[in-house]
Amino acid sequence: MKHYDFPSQFRSLYDQAVSHYAKGRRGAGTYFDKAQATWLAENGITAQHMYDYAEDEVSGGEPGFGHALAIEAVRRDYFLNVQRGVASAAVLDESRMPPKTDAVKGIEWLPRIIPKAKAKLKGELPDSLMYCCGGDRRFFKANNILPAEFLGIVWRNGDDDAATVDWAAVRSKTAG
Repeated sequence: MKHYDFPSQFRSLYDQAVSHYAKGRRGAGTYFDKAQATWLAENGITAQHMYDYAEDEVSGGEPGFGHALAIEAVRRDYFLNVQRGVASAAVLDESRMPPKTDAVKGIEWLPRIIPKAKAKLKGELPDSLMYCCGGDRRFFKANNILPAEFLGIVWRNGDDDAATVDWAAVRSKTAG
């Protein structure tokens, strides 16, 4: 694996996914050949992640390559250095997630995005969920939070969700 080349290889596959989606090609499993799929897996990324970025990029211009790269760089770091390159077999049960309207310290979406971020870090998001989807982006923008930075905060705080909530509350005060 060529670590130094990660950003350029990611860019190539990101652009390929956006191109496929823009041309009407659907289905994450159809976007990458075997070597590309292997490269994604070796870096803790799934074809579904790339498909989701492409879909949102083509449909609404966000989150964009910069956010996608930053998010996947954090995920990759976690995958390689915490999980030692071994993918988790667990999958987040979406039905057990807090409702989208739940709030803590007056911050709507925060109770939902914390377990979602943990699942993203561990590679445990179901195909039906995207980290940095439209709802997540509204949360990040409203609270002045960089999506990749939030992943790092969740990683550092581990199971201490109260610390993550406190951090988000302070950051939210700088929004606007």
